[in-house]
Amino acid sequence: MKLHKEFTLDRTRSEVWKFFHNVSSVADCLPGAEYLGVNDDGSHTGKMSMKVGPFQAAFEGAAKVAYDEDTHAISMEGKGIDRKGASRGKMTMDCRLIEADTSTKILVDADVQLSGPIAQFGRTGIIEEIASVLISDFVGNVETKMAPTGAAAAEPVGNTRESEARAQPKAPMSASRLLWLAIVGWFRSLFQRRQGMM
Repeated sequence: MKLHKEFTLDRTRSEVWKFFHNVSSVADCLPGAEYLGVNDDGSHTGKMSMKVGPFQAAFEGAAKVAYDEDTHAISMEGKGIDRKGASRGKMTMDCRLIEADTSTKILVDADVQLSGPIAQFGRTGIIEEIASVLISDFVGNVETKMAPTGAAAAEPVGNTRESEARAQPKAPMSASRLLWLAIVGWFRSLFQRRQGMM
């Protein structure tokens, strides 16, 4: 499943680029995410939790992140597994930062592969809706974290593993919001099927 998202941060590209080098701070802005640290091979480990009614998933996995300083582009490749529910996920992502006056436009292209119980959400289109909600919350959180009063949160690129691993565990992404997205996705797929029969 391929996803394309665009959003804008009200910060200069140099500010955003520096902030995005701090994986721990970036993960701390993503609802339901928990940063666990850096492996010896340079990959980053973490957990992503979500809950929709009786369905719960807590993906644990690792991702490799590469930065292209010349083009201000980021590539990521990761995979995770929900050990209780046996769901699995893989994702590759390319992210580009485009300068727009005093703001930064960010283009994200991702390819997500799901298997197990979580795959049902891919079929109903809810993953697309979840991605939209996550990005909306992420943008607000990044803006807050990069504000002058929280400037200390965006540490220099050369931070230590200990400082990177300080992110505290967060609760799963709002169950009520995800349940609403599931309902919206179900009605959308139902409407599309009926249109196809006409």
